[in-house]
Amino acid sequence: MVHKILNDKPTKLFVILTSFFVANALIAECIGGKLFSLERVFGITPHPFSLLGEQGLTFTLTCGVLLWPLEFIMTDIVNEYFGPRAIKRISYIAIALISYAFLMFYFAIRVPADTSFWVGSQKDTGVPNMQDAFSNIFGQGMWIIVGSLIAFLVSQLVDVWIFHRIKRLTGEKHVWLRATGSTIISQLVDSFIVLFIAFKIGKGWSYQRVIAIGLVNYAYKFTMAIVLTPLIYLIEKGIERYLGHDVTRQMKDAAMGKVNE
Repeated sequence: MVHKILNDKPTKLFVILTSFFVANALIAECIGGKLFSLERVFGITPHPFSLLGEQGLTFTLTCGVLLWPLEFIMTDIVNEYFGPRAIKRISYIAIALISYAFLMFYFAIRVPADTSFWVGSQKDTGVPNMQDAFSNIFGQGMWIIVGSLIAFLVSQLVDVWIFHRIKRLTGEKHVWLRATGSTIISQLVDSFIVLFIAFKIGKGWSYQRVIAIGLVNYAYKFTMAIVLTPLIYLIEKGIERYLGHDVTRQMKDAAMGKVNE
């Protein structure tokens, strides 16, 4: 029984996709505390601009956005072959494990640090207090954690709904439309929910600032959703070669049959 399950190709595929999905989400949350300059990535000197009255804006983004476009691609792939129930289930698993990770970070931060060696062990590298460094890296604010988790869940549900509505209208045609279309809209939802909860509610930002910064972040996500569209076709071709045409067709038909479950 166990060997049959482990040797089943669709089961293997689901385990691989789920593992990548959950790991990707957790890594994105962990590295999200670092900000980077998108302009400098391409060797361009940042030129501050204004938007909606907000001055000094640049394309300064959280490192989490490096991985979220891949997360939404995985959402569409799982949706395509396993249906909305599957993507909802792995989304709940991801949220549970991310919450567990942050709980463990909380306890790790508060465990008494070794002061005889560890706290000052990296002074020569410019880190005078390792406990402070550890706390600042892993101790994200509660509002940011809550905001990111709610934004993740809501955007996933929006992605699932839009993906299947488009597929019902287009059938098997226009993979790019349902995949990219659902991602573009769900990432818009994600961008503004996390900013609203983390910084409007948590930090007292004005609506104007939330919208302005949200639009800057969304410009990057929108662009990446378009740029990564060919990757979806490559992944689907690889899956069809792995599973075979007949199994692939059966899985896609079954996935669409679960829309109303």
